[in-house]
Amino acid sequence: MEEAIKLDIHNVSKTYRSDGNEVLAIDEIDLKIRNKEFATILGPSGCGKSTLLRIVAGLTKPTRGVVRLDGNMISGPGQDRGMVFQSYTLFPWLTVKENIQFGLEISGMPKLKQGQIAQEFVEKVGLKGFEQTYPKGLSGGMRQRVAIARALANNPAILLLDEPFGALDAQTRALMQELLTQVWEELHKTILFVTHDVEEAIFLSDRVFVMTARPGKIKAEIDITLERPRNYEHKATETFLKLKKQALALIREEAIKATQYKE
Repeated sequence: MEEAIKLDIHNVSKTYRSDGNEVLAIDEIDLKIRNKEFATILGPSGCGKSTLLRIVAGLTKPTRGVVRLDGNMISGPGQDRGMVFQSYTLFPWLTVKENIQFGLEISGMPKLKQGQIAQEFVEKVGLKGFEQTYPKGLSGGMRQRVAIARALANNPAILLLDEPFGALDAQTRALMQELLTQVWEELHKTILFVTHDVEEAIFLSDRVFVMTARPGKIKAEIDITLERPRNYEHKATETFLKLKKQALALIREEAIKATQYKE
């Protein structure tokens, strides 16, 4: 039996106007993301992958096409989508726990329930003991743990992540990848993740969609056949290395095109 489709992106294009010229960022994107799937959009810099994610988030309107979540057309931001950006977006005047429960407070949830849910996600992302710490006292990786916990605490239908680990050092990034896959394996939320890092895409995902250079189109779809649960040891397996080689060849071809385009 075919799994239910959670997110349906149909014939989506986006054109920007710049200095009197039209720039086609993404062109006729068609994607169907399954319920509880971890899907990743992988592509060279400037290919429009973040534009596509912002359209799904309702932060940018497509020039053409429609996006539906659970059959409902997306026309703007909504609580059914949780978004985590690359830049740190925590409220500096709120503690870790207060940041996580912020959306719950806005929704009018009783204080006791807010606290219980926030504490649950504090522990899921490994921040027990830091509940009363302010963002300035956290490392970059810890701040992104809070951002992910805050998004998940609101129980969105889909979690959208736009290169959330891009500003982290390599070691912290690898640890955050493991954390995210562990949290996903526990909660099985539908996730749409954007990255330009091939290894990251393969390690995290069920499917990887490779985009072309601008204008961004879907060039290829790669099914990730790695078994779950996953840990760093999977990155040394023959299956992982074979998938990495396949994805690198695709992304390198598009990166070369992007460089030629700029010239």
